[in-house]
Amino acid sequence: MKKQHTFHIPVMGIGFTIDTPLKVAPYGISSVLSLGDDKLADRMRAHYCNKLNIPFVEVPKDDADGRANRITMYLNLMNEMVKNKFQEIKNASFEKGSELTKYFEMLPDFNDLKKEYNRMKNESDSSVIEKIQHWLKENMTPGSIDVNIMTKLDRANFTKTGEQLPQHMNDAHAALRGFANSDVNAGVVLSAGLSPRLYSYISNFDGFFPDENEQLAKKVILKVSDYRSALVQGKFLAKKGIWVTEYRIESGLNCGGHAFATDGFLMGPILEEFRLHREELIEQVHEILNDALEGLGRKRLSKPLELLVTAQGGVGTAEEHEFLMEHYKMDAVGWGTPFLLVPEAVNIDGDSFKILSEATEEDLYLSDISPIGVPFNSVKGNTKDILKEEKISEGKPGSPCPSQFLKIYNTEFTEKPICLASRQYQKLKIAELDAKGVNPEEYKKQYDKITVKSCICAGLVMTAYTENNLLRKSDGEGISICPGPNMAYFSKKSTLKEMVDHIYGRINVLNDSYRPHMFIKEFNMYINYLKNKIEETKPNLTIKQKKQLVLFIQNLEKGNEYYDSLFTDVKEYFTDAKSSIKKELAATKEVLAELNAEIENLSIATPVTQ
Repeated sequence: MKKQHTFHIPVMGIGFTIDTPLKVAPYGISSVLSLGDDKLADRMRAHYCNKLNIPFVEVPKDDADGRANRITMYLNLMNEMVKNKFQEIKNASFEKGSELTKYFEMLPDFNDLKKEYNRMKNESDSSVIEKIQHWLKENMTPGSIDVNIMTKLDRANFTKTGEQLPQHMNDAHAALRGFANSDVNAGVVLSAGLSPRLYSYISNFDGFFPDENEQLAKKVILKVSDYRSALVQGKFLAKKGIWVTEYRIESGLNCGGHAFATDGFLMGPILEEFRLHREELIEQVHEILNDALEGLGRKRLSKPLELLVTAQGGVGTAEEHEFLMEHYKMDAVGWGTPFLLVPEAVNIDGDSFKILSEATEEDLYLSDISPIGVPFNSVKGNTKDILKEEKISEGKPGSPCPSQFLKIYNTEFTEKPICLASRQYQKLKIAELDAKGVNPEEYKKQYDKITVKSCICAGLVMTAYTENNLLRKSDGEGISICPGPNMAYFSKKSTLKEMVDHIYGRINVLNDSYRPHMFIKEFNMYINYLKNKIEETKPNLTIKQKKQLVLFIQNLEKGNEYYDSLFTDVKEYFTDAKSSIKKELAATKEVLAELNAEIENLSIATPVTQ
């Protein structure tokens, strides 16, 4: 199905975009919803069934495959609602202010449908107008209802008697099964890295294999941080007979939510590598795929399947969007954080909206609040963290763990994993700390490290409950927000059309604060990230850690050279910002030289002998 827009809305949190496809897909805009919380999906299904007077069939609590079935039923309803709303728009007339007119007005000006639409507006012959209108309606397409699964969040599940269920009943496996069994023809975005078990499980579902017409009903979209990881993961899946339809490149730090930092590889050089080696990627993976299909007794493909390369993370202007499309040949660009100020497209409560709209660069930070141990982009003053601090001051740190989705890794004190944000874990860890008898300064440092973890399972869901009147007492309180640093440059509430118009350069919704180029912003974030790494490792530095720091800064230096050359050679873009970009690159070069000297002078810690 032809995509009408050159942007998509990535997943944001869990509740923010849980029903975004219903709000934007009928207008041809693709978006991604999270499959992290099946209970949320079920409650949203009940909400929409009630709203549309559709009978709600509850998934029994003792359903052996409840998680997968709840996800399947929600996606099926979402698909049905999107189709119905799309048809309503299609059946409308081309009148000023109609939903049909809105569909076409939002399209990019270079889109074939938009060109014909503009021709229709300037046409006076009624018979010609009628023909154009018929053609336009016949060629309209809805956006895609894509879903996201974080591969790291694959919690094992247990029977009531404590026996561990088979691997395919793990959370991520069940979510994948729920998507595979749905009637949605779309893509599953797999993020957070290669999971051999989960990736292998995909081959259990026929929809991920090409049909007799060499088409895919279900598609795999990989969120990747660099070319090498894309090639490795693409080949791994190809050996299973699975083709990756899209490689979605995301900035390691300049993004919302969990930030998977690279070893100093910057966005520009990464995009350049994809630009240079895209055909090589297609050829290598296609050959492996065909051999695998043949080995599985399936038909070899006559030609490579469609492969898209897209980018997201920190994009904020139409010029940056166009530059990524034209210079790096991206097929689309993801716009996430700015849509948190578009209530028409996402679930956002009043308090969170105010926090986001007033957020400055200083308010947006890379936090340690995530229980999975991955840096997490957040904003100061979010209500979940305020409530967390209140509980800490009352001497009651930790969460009661209502959702339990992050009971994955830690077995320090228990046989079964528990969550680092839970009251159970923090109580045990603090008791261990108390027994150590460390000095007050060290005690506070370690205590803060334990209690900083936040219950994001509940916090990232809450807006869907509050904004749809679904909140229960058992859901708790407080909302976690996960904007990227780009939030500092957007302040006003926008309609869907206004934000789309901003993306395509028809209007400007940025605030008046100075906004660095997306590449420079990310570069400075990596420098700060490196500074923190130096401070963290300095007291007990190992030879391996020092080598990692050296490699990191070498990659940043290469990135600086690349950008210096890029902004010298590119003539038709960023002409007004060239001088400030050059100054900022000169400044980063000086900082890197200082950090390089500091790293060289770092001493390896002497092991303590017993």
